Amino acid sequence: MNTKQQNYRAAFSSDWSECLSPNGPFDPLSFNFPDLEPALARIFRDYTGNTITLRHAVGLITDLMTQPLTVELMDAYLDAAFQTYTGVSELIERCLSQGILFMINTTGTQAYFQRAMAKGLIPEVPVVAANPVIRFPLPTDGNRYIHEVLEIEDKPKNTEAVLREWRLSPEKLVVMGDSGGDGPHFKWAAQSGAYLVGSMTKQSLATYCDNNGITIHTFFGLTYGPGESRNLDREMNVNFADLIDLVEERFRLNVG
Repeated sequence: MNTKQQNYRAAFSSDWSECLSPNGPFDPLSFNFPDLEPALARIFRDYTGNTITLRHAVGLITDLMTQPLTVELMDAYLDAAFQTYTGVSELIERCLSQGILFMINTTGTQAYFQRAMAKGLIPEVPVVAANPVIRFPLPTDGNRYIHEVLEIEDKPKNTEAVLREWRLSPEKLVVMGDSGGDGPHFKWAAQSGAYLVGSMTKQSLATYCDNNGITIHTFFGLTYGPGESRNLDREMNVNFADLIDLVEERFRLNVG
């Protein structure tokens, strides 16, 4: 797919883990190496709470690994445990059909998305900005993975680069995230005039936004208060297809 030949009239840049999917970025590792689960969960909490950097988190995880995560192991995880929230594929496909560039911008690994798309579990979005710590040498990826997330500050850089590549202004952009790891993305988006959506919003993102004078325009799904545990049953009852009307209305107002 030569995405450069596609003309887009707007863009949607979204986090993935606990934002479009209930799963975390380290879940393929926890699934295949269950003895690492407690340490991985702690690292994830520290990262999303802005206690440690993403690069530090990845370094800690790399130190824990005693064997690589192969294509076969990633596929085993996806076959057993892959999930998105209800309506996510419909949202992505509707955006793409309406000329809205849907971009996944996440700390998850490139390998996860490589295999999920190859298996038809995720619609083929034109851009996946993800962490290259685990990736597979697949010849059919084209330019989909040219943008990387090595630190959370890379998320806004990636979105800005994609807007520039497709000659779109930030006023024609929706940014969606769930936790403090999306804070720099939201800060840049707010300063640039983009529309902000909090999805399954954690207190860490709300705190970051409050501390930086950032207004989240729409809260979608559940919003968690201080110390409140996630409710996966309620999260799975949220239908992301309900975001389609909001996105289309936003771009009817701002895109000619």
